[in-house]
Amino acid sequence: MPPKQYHVTDTELLVLQVLWERSRATTREVCDEIYPEGSTSQYYTVQKLLERLESRNCVERDRSQRVHIFSATIDRETLIQERLRGLSDSLCGGSVIPMLTGLIQMRRWTTAEQKQLNQLLEEVSGKKSKRN
Repeated sequence: MPPKQYHVTDTELLVLQVLWERSRATTREVCDEIYPEGSTSQYYTVQKLLERLESRNCVERDRSQRVHIFSATIDRETLIQERLRGLSDSLCGGSVIPMLTGLIQMRRWTTAEQKQLNQLLEEVSGKKSKRN
């Protein structure tokens, strides 16, 4: 069974980022984060974005109180993996090597980042050898 796909627009991503940072938030709180000087129309825009995310199971709504509280049901890592999978499919025919090469070569890495990357590669290598 293929992994579940979440199609999230850039504007919806702003909403999710607020929920990831806060854990839970009302429509007003999300609106205030995204649009500090928010208008009524921007409030309704955020409300609609939350409804769309809820319909795609990216957020859930607590209706137990008068003011509904939203929380993300998709985590940042899952969304990153999905977006990268889609990018590798569209740009690299599904191969991740050209994409990884581009990411690695696009900037200088700190010593700490290089160490993290090496640890990740060792973990992946260890998982593969355990499966074989």
